[in-house]
Amino acid sequence: MKGAVLRIGDVVRATGLTADAIRFYEREGLLPRAARTSGGFRQYEPSAVDRLSFIKQAQAHGLSLREIRDLLAAQGRPGRERCERVRQLVENRLRLLDEQRRELDAFCATLREYLAMCDRALAQPGQPTCPVVEDLGRERRKQSAG
Repeated sequence: MKGAVLRIGDVVRATGLTADAIRFYEREGLLPRAARTSGGFRQYEPSAVDRLSFIKQAQAHGLSLREIRDLLAAQGRPGRERCERVRQLVENRLRLLDEQRRELDAFCATLREYLAMCDRALAQPGQPTCPVVEDLGRERRKQSAG
């Protein structure tokens, strides 16, 4: 396939991405601008398939387009420099995920508390008021007053 060029439909079939997604990555600078035929059709190098597969996999792992752009830029650096840049990116991402996990753990604790409040209310005879709705209403009023 050396020297071969691919049209966007070929790249779509090879990557599973949509043509719009491919054009988006091109606009965002994640994929080099495709050469054009005299008729205006995009022509991609076969390496575009590997690059797009990398982008797709990196996104599936939760990396942002900015992080992916940094990883792609690191590919042109010498070995140690590339590895240091990638390590920094991974460390920053891990720090962010740890922070998000702490926030999610706190939110889960709140939801468990709300669930217990609902269970206690529903265990009472009659038509209880919903303690969660009342609690949320109090929080909203506190925020409005403060």
